[in-house]
Amino acid sequence: MNEFDRISKNFSSSEGKDLKLKALNGFKDILPGEAELWRQVEDRARDIFARFNFAEIRLPILEKTELFARSIGETTDIVEKEMYTFVDKQITMRPEATASLLRAYIEHGLYVQKPVQRLFTIGPMFRHERPQQGRLRQFHQMDVEILGSANPRVDAELMAMGTMLLSELGLCVSLEVNSLGCPACRPAFRENLLSFLESRQDALCDDCKRRSITNPLRVLDCKKPNCRSIVEDAPSILEHLCPECAAHFSEVQDGLRQLGIDYSLNKFMVRGLDYYCRTTFEFTTTDLGSQSAVCAGGRYDGLVEQLGGPKIPGIGCAMGMERLVLLLLQKEQKIEGPAEMDLFIAGLGDAASRIAFSLMQSLRKEGVRVAMDLDNRGLKSQMKQADKAGARYVLMIGDDELAKNTGMLRNMATQEQQGIPLGDIRILIETTTTGRHV
Repeated sequence: MNEFDRISKNFSSSEGKDLKLKALNGFKDILPGEAELWRQVEDRARDIFARFNFAEIRLPILEKTELFARSIGETTDIVEKEMYTFVDKQITMRPEATASLLRAYIEHGLYVQKPVQRLFTIGPMFRHERPQQGRLRQFHQMDVEILGSANPRVDAELMAMGTMLLSELGLCVSLEVNSLGCPACRPAFRENLLSFLESRQDALCDDCKRRSITNPLRVLDCKKPNCRSIVEDAPSILEHLCPECAAHFSEVQDGLRQLGIDYSLNKFMVRGLDYYCRTTFEFTTTDLGSQSAVCAGGRYDGLVEQLGGPKIPGIGCAMGMERLVLLLLQKEQKIEGPAEMDLFIAGLGDAASRIAFSLMQSLRKEGVRVAMDLDNRGLKSQMKQADKAGARYVLMIGDDELAKNTGMLRNMATQEQQGIPLGDIRILIETTTTGRHV
């Protein structure tokens, strides 16, 4: 008996019938009432992305495991411990979006179509982490990438876009920036950092002891208080930048000042992915405990080439939607309900319900938001349904109305009523859709 057959048998047994099905740990249902807030965030993001000339790209959830090992880095926590991988198939559920987006960018030759591509994608990502507030195993990101320009102003512009979106959402965040240098200047810093860490090995946590050998820059990003206190005196990459990287970072900061963007330097910001170089940044908040970053990103000028494409520079960032929504809920952000119904048709009796059923479909084809009760309940019950649905009007059709080929239309706000000819739906359309809120 295979595993699927065993599980099926358990559920068909009396013991299985008593099991209470729940969402997997780290996976969350987004219910009506909260889903509208998610849509508000997405709508505002799409509007701002359009202002900055970004185009949408939609990507698959599954990719070859090799893609993430080559891009993110084999010694990162994500690849070593957190990816959902089907080992027998060598495919992985995407833990982040940049690698997938660049794979599509290379595969479809998007660099031929435009010298500079501005792309965004929104969707779920997957990492096997310890679930906590603002960090789930299925989480959602809004990811934006600019490919084809190494100009420092592009870096400043991307951070300005993030500032604008978070500001228009009404969130108070801080922008921290750093430079990670490049392959020319990073080796000297790495050697300096290794020397610093070797003398403090015994005091580091187990993860940092391992990282100090495989990926020492990641020690700077440890969230454990003891490790954080140790690295306060660690050498800074900013002290080891080559002239080109130093000039680039200076121009990035000048661009931020030109755009009126407040920021602070964080010399220990390294990010958790190996592909970053030069500019790196985070938008942080103090309102989510240890999960302080709501948007993070940086430059990755060698990654396209590393994945088999041409030598093209790039920079991008991602925003975690769960954390954005948590912040908005903490602010008691007003959540818009579902789109209001224009009309509820109350059909009283079988004949009236048949007419109402056909009329409802005709109105929907004309763009009217219509609902009705399909179970022939009484008028009082149907009026309650109309009220719960947020219907602006109710059209009542009974035997008397059918005899006159009219319906009684009630304005739910004013309680005023008027007779409406059932044979002329244009009157219904104009009356019920005028002044509605989209």
